[in-house]
This record gives sequence, structure tokens and C-alpha cells, in this order.
Amino acid sequence: MKYIKKIYPFLLPYKKYAFLNIFFNVFYALFSTLSFISLVPMLKVMFEETETTYEKPAYQGLLKIGDFLEAYSNYYITYLNESQGPVYTLTVLVIMIISLFLLKNLCGYLGLYYIAYLRNGILKDLRNKLYHKIVELPLSYFSEKKKGDVISRMTSDIQEVQSSFLSVLELVVKEPLTIIFTIGGMLVFSPKLTLFVFIFIPISGYIISIIGKNLKRKSTRVQNEQGHILSNLEETLTGLKIIKAFNSEKIFGNKFENSTSRHFRFANSLMHRQNLASPVSELLGIIVIAVILWYGGKMVLIDGTLTGASFIGFMGLAYQILTPAKAISKASYSVKKGNAAAERVLDILETDNNIKDQPNAIIKTDFDNQINFKDISFKYEDQYVVNNLSFEVQKGQTVALVGQSGSGKSTMANLAIRFYDVNEGEILIDGENIKNIKKSSLRNLMGLVTQDSILFNDTVRNNVALGKIDATDEEIIDALKVANAWEFVKDLPKGIGTNVGDGGGKLSGGQKQRISIARAVLKNPPIMILDEATSALDTESEKLVQEALENMMKNRTSIVIAHRLSTIQNADKIIVMRKGEIVEEGKHQELLNKKGIYKNLVEMQTIQ
Repeated sequence: MKYIKKIYPFLLPYKKYAFLNIFFNVFYALFSTLSFISLVPMLKVMFEETETTYEKPAYQGLLKIGDFLEAYSNYYITYLNESQGPVYTLTVLVIMIISLFLLKNLCGYLGLYYIAYLRNGILKDLRNKLYHKIVELPLSYFSEKKKGDVISRMTSDIQEVQSSFLSVLELVVKEPLTIIFTIGGMLVFSPKLTLFVFIFIPISGYIISIIGKNLKRKSTRVQNEQGHILSNLEETLTGLKIIKAFNSEKIFGNKFENSTSRHFRFANSLMHRQNLASPVSELLGIIVIAVILWYGGKMVLIDGTLTGASFIGFMGLAYQILTPAKAISKASYSVKKGNAAAERVLDILETDNNIKDQPNAIIKTDFDNQINFKDISFKYEDQYVVNNLSFEVQKGQTVALVGQSGSGKSTMANLAIRFYDVNEGEILIDGENIKNIKKSSLRNLMGLVTQDSILFNDTVRNNVALGKIDATDEEIIDALKVANAWEFVKDLPKGIGTNVGDGGGKLSGGQKQRISIARAVLKNPPIMILDEATSALDTESEKLVQEALENMMKNRTSIVIAHRLSTIQNADKIIVMRKGEIVEEGKHQELLNKKGIYKNLVEMQTIQ
């Protein structure tokens, strides 16, 4: 229950529904017992076992409640028989029984009616909380996690947690109360026979508890494997072109089938253990019933200490215990499964975000002077990818970072926008360490265009408007024109209202990139970061995108990470990096004249 308890705060907004559920479950349990007890007077009338009583009995305390109820029942039935006749008496008793069963089922329905708000409310709030946490966590967290596993925790694990909450309420309220009231009714009929039954209950509980052992561990294995299945599916959908192009369907099919086979084995093991609960608890219940038949039958036939009608009523109550006992058994297994699911959900919710705002973080709305990268060192895991690196970017300058793959260029962009935090050194904007600036404020100062044009399954309008949520259509069209995107957007079936498909799949690479640029243009930030924004484009698209980038970079401070060196020849400063260090620095022609690493890079791309 350790992890389930940590989910309880999500119950608080819906506690009124929990109390209403408990309220109606109390009456459900009460009417459930009374509906069986009410059968006894009717049976006595039918079997003519009613003792004729003309004097109204007096209540003599709780210890003699059974004698009082039986005497009062005899008195009332005698009165009805004498005044209205046995058929009328039987009719009244039947109506009373129907009424009690009706009230029992009405209370049962109302209990479920209110619990629906609690269950679905917890599901909603837990999903919202988990989604916001996922968005809040740094990128480094997801480099270690599979997307499919995160999706599995968001869907099936939270659903399991939600189901277990209902099981907990059944476990602690509805079914135990039904058992308690039922036992109370059995004591009214025969304390001696009830105590005899209680000898067997601890034995049954112990046997059921043995079955439930290790259920949490088995459930965790099933849920983990379900996460692997979703991860495989997500990777397949993302890389479907490569899978088909390399005829790798069989390889990935085998990988997926291996995962589903493991899930099959784990799920079978879990379900076999879980399914064992119901037949075992029912068998134990039937054994108890058989013992009652033997011992109770002896009390009726030999001792004469129990009437036939009372014994039938007692048997009805004893059998009624079986249903809630089985429900408690199932609920306890569900709680164990929910506990395993809660552990996986809380693993994300309780993950500490190491990139967060300082308590006294400032809001910075303007960029006035310079960005200063001062003695920067950074490592993703154990190996440093940037070593003691320093340079400045003055306001209005375009500074380009070039170098071979793995030299640390994109890392600098990630550090500047604070997707990651430096291990050593500091990044200053106008002399203020970016760790002392609110993340939202820092990112409002920056626009980002990446190599991968990330578009969402939405309209052109909404994809561009991420840069400015309240933008008008005119502002969006102006941004598209600056990005050289309006020329094709205006010809789309619904213009800016056209859906671009999943990941922008309905557009070409150059078109997607220009919409990404339009998004950055609309945001209109003072600092622009371009992370290899043209490296994945063909020559014609590159030319259009390069024009769009030049339009966007006018009167802005820009940090350009470049693979194609033709795009940065006019930069105010070019920084050449190798293995996380600066090896050359200067303008295009200056670096060519040095005849060093930069000249070699240019010659490799046949650019003079």
C-alpha cells in the first residue's frame, strides 16, 4: 500500500463523493442483511412455526436483541393473522422483503454513481499531473527513457491505479460492512452457530493470503513489458521508411514478437495466480456452508435449539458472506496490481527536475549588450563534450559555430537555451547568469530553428502561432511571407487552416522548415539560435530557406550552428570547434587566409 497511499492526495478534491459512496454503502450493507432476515418471518408463516404471542415484548438490552426481535416478530404476525388473516400477513411480509431488496439495490447503485466521479476525477487529475511533469522534466531524462514506456505509464498504469482506488473502497467500506452486518444478523439467530463458523474464517484468510504473495512483482513485470511493446511500436512507426527500405520487417517483427511472447508468459503467470483467488475462496466458503449444514442441522433436528425457518435464514446470511469475501479477495489482488502501477507512475512524478528556477530568479524582458560563454565545460554522462570554452556574442552580431560532427556545436545551443545546465563555468546575458533568470523569461528572449522541422498534427495557423498564441491571421501571413512560406501556403486547400498531418507529413522538408522559421519570426525574439537549420535540405529548398533565415536575422543577435559553410560566410564571427574546444576564430576570409582547419572544412565542401 506504500505507493497507493502517495496517490491519496489526488482523492481530496473528490472527497465528498467518497463520503457519499461510504454513506450509501453503509445502507447497502444494512439492507442487504435485513433483506435476508426478513425472509424468516415469512418462512415461519408458511411453515406454521410462528409462536402465538398476544403481549407486546419489552426491550431488555443489546445482549438479548435476538430474543426481542423474534418475540416482536411473533407478536406482530399474531396480530396480523388474528385481524386480517394469514394471506394478508403473507402479502405484507412479501412487500416488506421486496422493499428491502429495492432499497438495497438503490443504495448499491447510488454508491457506484458517486464513486464514478471520484474514479474518473482521479484519472483526469493524475494524467494532467503526469503530463505537466513530463513536459517539465529536462531533455536528459528522456534520453534515458523509452517513449513507449512513458506512454504506457500515462495510459495503462494510471488506469490500473484508478481501478485499484475502487478496490480499496470496496476493501475498507462496502464488503467489510456487509460481512459485519451479516455476522450481526447471524448472531441474532444463533450466537453458538456463528462462533462455530468463526473457527474456519482465519484458516480461509490464511490460505487466500498465500495465493496473493508475489502478485506485485508479477504485475510489475507485466507492466514493464507492456511499456517495451509500446516502445517497439513507437520506434517502428517513426522509422517505417528505413524498415521498408532495408527489408527489415522480419527483424523488427521478431523483436516485437519476442516482447509480446514475454508479455504473454508474464500475463499468464499473473492471471493464473489472480484467477485462483475466486475458486479457492468459493471452495472454502462451500466447506464452511457444509460445516454449518452439519452442525446447524444437528441443532434443528436433535437439540431443538433452532427452528427450521431460523436455520434457513441463517444459511442465507452465511451464503451471503461468500460474495463480499470473494470481492475482498479480488480487491486485495487489484490493490497489489495498483500498487505496482502506482510505483511506476510515481517514478516519474517524484523525479527531481535539476533544471529549475532559483527561488529568487528574475524576469528579464530585454537583451541589451552581450551573451558571454565563460569557461564552459559540460558532459552528458561521464565524458566531457565541451571543455573550458569561452566566447562572446555582442548584440546585433551573427556568430557561427562550425566543426565536424561531435565537436560540441549543438551542445552550445542546448546550453544557451537551458535545455541542459553547464557542469562548470557560466553563461551570462547582459552580465546575468542564465541560472538566475526564470526559464520562461530566458526562452522568451530566444527563437529556435532546429535541423529537424518539428511540426504538430494541426493547422498551419496553429503551428506558426506557437510563437505568439494571440496572433492574428494577418500577423501569421506576414511571418509566412518573411519565411518564404506564403508562396506555397496560399495554394494549400484551406490556406493557413490546412492541417499539415502527423509531424508535417503532408509537406516537403523545405516547406516544413520554412513554417518552422515563420514560427520563430512571429515570436520576434531578440536572440535567434539556428541549429543546422539548412543541413537536411536540397539545394533549391536551401536557397529559399537561407533567404528566409537572412530575412529573419536582420537586426537580431544570432548564434548559427552550421554544417553547410556556405550559409555562414557573412557571419561577424566564425568559431571553429574540435572535440569541445575552440581551435580557430575569425571572419570567413580571415580563417581562409590562416589555411587551417576551417580552410580544410571549406575545401571538403568545395566552397571557395
